[in-house]
Amino acid sequence: QVRLVESGGGLVQVGGSLRLSCAASGITFNSHAMGWFRQAPGKERDFVGGINFNGRSTDYRDSVQGRFTISRDNAKNAMYLQMNSLKLENTAVYYCAARRDVSTTVFTTTRQYEYWGQGAQVTVSL
Repeated sequence: QVRLVESGGGLVQVGGSLRLSCAASGITFNSHAMGWFRQAPGKERDFVGGINFNGRSTDYRDSVQGRFTISRDNAKNAMYLQMNSLKLENTAVYYCAARRDVSTTVFTTTRQYEYWGQGAQVTVSL
């Protein structure tokens, strides 16, 4: 059974930092591209950033470029999202996603991913 479990969410003030983790089980993690998505109330789920199977390729939405960093540790079956200089508009539920792929491609749409976690709430306050 495939499981993706996010952790590390919480409440943080504007300008602060959080680190989300995604623990994977039930998949061959080093054969999967991974991604982070977010969904704010009343809005669609959209792409935050992604990383290819070996961590050599990453991509981010423009609004988080330079503030957020995705990494992965294939030995630990884990992916991370370091979020710095957080803004009010970063408040959302953050989801990790996985897709079997061993190319350099970073996938950026929800339809391209096979597996999803349950989400972690990130709330940024004044």
